[in-house]
Amino acid sequence: MSGDELQRKNLTVAEARARMLAGAGRLGVEEVVLAKALGRVLAAPVVADRHQPPFDASAMDGWAIRRADLAPGARFWVAGESAAGQAYARPVEAGQAVRIFTGAPVPPGADLVVIQENAARDGDTVAFTIDRDPPPGNIRPAGGDFRSGDTLLAEGARLDAWRLALAAAAGWPSLDVAVRPRVAILATGDELVPPGYVPAPDQIFESGSFALAALVEAWGGQATRLKAQADDRDAIAAAVADAPFDLLVTVGGASVGDHDLVKPALETLGLDLRVQTVAVRPGKPTWFGTLDVNGAGDRRVLGLPGNPASALVCAELFLRPLLAALTGADPALPITAGVLAQPLPANGPREHWMRAACAVDAEGRVQVTPFPDQDSSLIGVFSRADCLVMRPAGAPAAGAGEVVQLLPLARG
Repeated sequence: MSGDELQRKNLTVAEARARMLAGAGRLGVEEVVLAKALGRVLAAPVVADRHQPPFDASAMDGWAIRRADLAPGARFWVAGESAAGQAYARPVEAGQAVRIFTGAPVPPGADLVVIQENAARDGDTVAFTIDRDPPPGNIRPAGGDFRSGDTLLAEGARLDAWRLALAAAAGWPSLDVAVRPRVAILATGDELVPPGYVPAPDQIFESGSFALAALVEAWGGQATRLKAQADDRDAIAAAVADAPFDLLVTVGGASVGDHDLVKPALETLGLDLRVQTVAVRPGKPTWFGTLDVNGAGDRRVLGLPGNPASALVCAELFLRPLLAALTGADPALPITAGVLAQPLPANGPREHWMRAACAVDAEGRVQVTPFPDQDSSLIGVFSRADCLVMRPAGAPAAGAGEVVQLLPLARG
């Protein structure tokens, strides 16, 4: 093994992630209609070309008048009505009042909307009962939400429901977004059978690819689950050779045992290994490289361990930022902080990401409780976790109340 190959072993999480992200960028740009843009990443900023609201608008149902005309006992002639989409276009003159409704344009000349609860109409006149000078409110100024020329959404923003509403409010019918990376997911192992099949006594149901496909879709990619393969080098190579993908994610076969054949199979397709192992728990066998299949150019490969918890933890640490980078989004993980609800023993030589449950206490602090059993095969524990707690390599014992870093897990 060369010195360079040795250097690739047991990288820290940060070092491994940096190698995986090196050179990763947006794969392309396409235009999509607004109704289909949920979850996509903007490839160009959204800029307003008009004010919102485009006119001074009433914030209440009431009456639009000139403030200077308001006096004790004054009565106003009802000049007309302004409703949403049906403006009263003439100026309000001295002694006039215009019936106005929420969201309707304030007529020219009016600078006050008196709420209807303070009005008493008698035929063609209306009077107002106000104990003090009314505040300058009840009118939403033109451009109060945003103004023409404002950048509403920056390039790289992921479109959620609220950002879609903002783009729609600015009149954008379609948006330029990043092309979604094609992610092929391949699970391997003689022991695996699909859900619904009858397993042999020494087999288990394959589960990792289902979770990973769901995560890929949630993180902005297009997931394709390839047919799971047995521990057969030729079959694994054949399954990958003709699959269209920008990123291949393999599950299982990541170690160096006699049945770990994924890397040997992909070496026949031009695998260039960039990360060999990672000093992380769980997930040490995680690896990364590139493929040049049939001269089609480098495509990325992320190899995840077969144990489901290991695969899912490392998907959060590496697959998530990779997909962000490939869509032009920020690859930084949304790390936050919490306090331990219970003590933890000293950590070993690998960075440990522990499945945990979070709760907010009466003082507003996030209390974190790692599950007692962190075995990498336990999917049930992962299904109950809503965060991962990070313990640095070699960290000393931590007491209850100590601040720790955590990575929230998305829960519906």
